[in-house]
Amino acid sequence: MLEFIIRRVRPEDLDRIAEIEALCFPAAEAASREAFQDRIKAFPGYFLVADIDGTLIGFINGCVTNSSVIYDEMFHNIQHHIPNGSNLSVFGLDVIPEYRRQGVAAQLMQHFIQIAKNTGRKSIILTCKGRLVHYYESFGYANQGISESKHGGSQWFDMTLVLQRN
Repeated sequence: MLEFIIRRVRPEDLDRIAEIEALCFPAAEAASREAFQDRIKAFPGYFLVADIDGTLIGFINGCVTNSSVIYDEMFHNIQHHIPNGSNLSVFGLDVIPEYRRQGVAAQLMQHFIQIAKNTGRKSIILTCKGRLVHYYESFGYANQGISESKHGGSQWFDMTLVLQRN
């Protein structure tokens, strides 16, 4: 069994996070180093990393919003982070290739879900490609159909995990 810890992001994790993002996403979809720098400052409580003996192997991050779906501007502008918003978004769930299929992403997601519950969020929202819809459904997310997001020129699906009913 792979042994790693999940912890909150630290400013000194920035360069490694940018490296991991470049490994996990095509250039058109990858967040920039500057975007991660802004996210780390704006919402460190919603940015978790998987760490093996001081080496980061993955992360999950997202802002808090009142929107029921992710829209493209959210990825680029931290002004869309609403600290007292009702929903937590997932901007990215990244695990470097050599550590995939070992439960790292699942544990990052479970920790993120717990943070959302602990902070009173009503739901968690994300977008994913069609091939990952089933994966996110395994956590309880519901497929809301094709997203209006055109991020990176790809087709995305809106997914929602309801934590609290109104």
